[in-house]
Amino acid sequence: MTKKTKISWMMYDFGNSAFSTTIMAAVLPIFYYDVAAAGLEESLATSYWGYSQSIAVLIVAFMAPFLGAISDFSAAKKKFLQFFAFMGIIASILLAFVNEGEYIFASILLIIGTIGFSGANIFYDAFLPEIADEDEIDKVSSNGFAFGYIGGGVLLAINLLMILKYDWFGMPNATIASQVSFVSVGVWWFVFSLPLLKNVHEEKKTKIKRDKSYAAIGIGRVTTTFKEIKHYKHLLIFLFAFWMYNDGISTIIKMATIYGRDIGIGQNALIAALLITQFVGIPCTVFFGWLAKKITPKRALYITLYTYLFIVILGYFMNSALHFYMLAICVGLVQGGAQSLSRSIFGRMVPKNKHAEFYGFYGISSKFAAIFGPFLFALVGQLTGSSRLGIVSLVVFFIGGIILLRFVNIEQGMKEARRPQTAEESNVYE
Repeated sequence: MTKKTKISWMMYDFGNSAFSTTIMAAVLPIFYYDVAAAGLEESLATSYWGYSQSIAVLIVAFMAPFLGAISDFSAAKKKFLQFFAFMGIIASILLAFVNEGEYIFASILLIIGTIGFSGANIFYDAFLPEIADEDEIDKVSSNGFAFGYIGGGVLLAINLLMILKYDWFGMPNATIASQVSFVSVGVWWFVFSLPLLKNVHEEKKTKIKRDKSYAAIGIGRVTTTFKEIKHYKHLLIFLFAFWMYNDGISTIIKMATIYGRDIGIGQNALIAALLITQFVGIPCTVFFGWLAKKITPKRALYITLYTYLFIVILGYFMNSALHFYMLAICVGLVQGGAQSLSRSIFGRMVPKNKHAEFYGFYGISSKFAAIFGPFLFALVGQLTGSSRLGIVSLVVFFIGGIILLRFVNIEQGMKEARRPQTAEESNVYE
């Protein structure tokens, strides 16, 4: 693939990361807590946010393997990506119409937007093994996340300035500025999706006659994959490991800001800390792509997970803006590295011609992971009246992931992916 193709692929991360920074991590959690959920008890606002996140990823989790299987058969990854991206873009813009006390409306749009964001990422990730050779897959994956940090960080900085200095932009208050920031996410996401939609093309597939609906094909392919995946032992173990530790990572990303708000940290400090995470993450994500070549991807991944254990413990004792800044720096050091290395390690062990189908399983693993973390966080907070016990409970996910990862042999997993397939296992696409 050409350099233009790879950069176009990375630019999508540059654009859609605005959703994860402004909406999932920084501005919307505070807006939800202070405006949409106005009048609710404080712990309930945090819990409802967590439940909304869990509902969204539960829906995506069930959809993911079917979508991957259908897109592989139809060679339609880009069409599916576009559909879900536009769903997320429209939901982001509609968040501007959420007013005080309308937490149900806000939750619905958050759920729709998260489905669009996560659904599109299944097909985005599935392009990685097609645009990057085996010897550069870590680098391309890491650079994609670095582009995401830049794009998400730049727009977050603009939105932060707009919210803090709303009068400079001719706005009456910070609430209106926050609503405008949601529109900016949709526009930003759309504009930087265009290079991928124009320049990234799918691999040619052998055309065959289709005598079933795509839904029936998807169900059949998922059933077959469930039977086949047992032949890829190390890939399967890695999926379980990823399920565990990614649960903790995704919960920290989605709950950190509203958790900080719940323990009394100011809005400006919270958004500034998220901005710190973005810009610390840019060089550190690239660094982990380099480090993976020096000490192996698996060892580099271990470093990120042990760092997350420290982050969770720090989060339990956090009680000031300075502590939140320290946590933000630590997250920035390892977040992109953990995510990019996970994606590239998995990509090494995916059998040829099953990229979207197996990335659908990768997606369902990560999405199911994202259900239990926020749900546990929300449930513990609601039952105890304190969010601190919720965050410390996340240690179990990182410890479990580290233990399972010890049983993964990447080289053996790559051999399993290259083994000769039977005629029934080989995929023929339309």
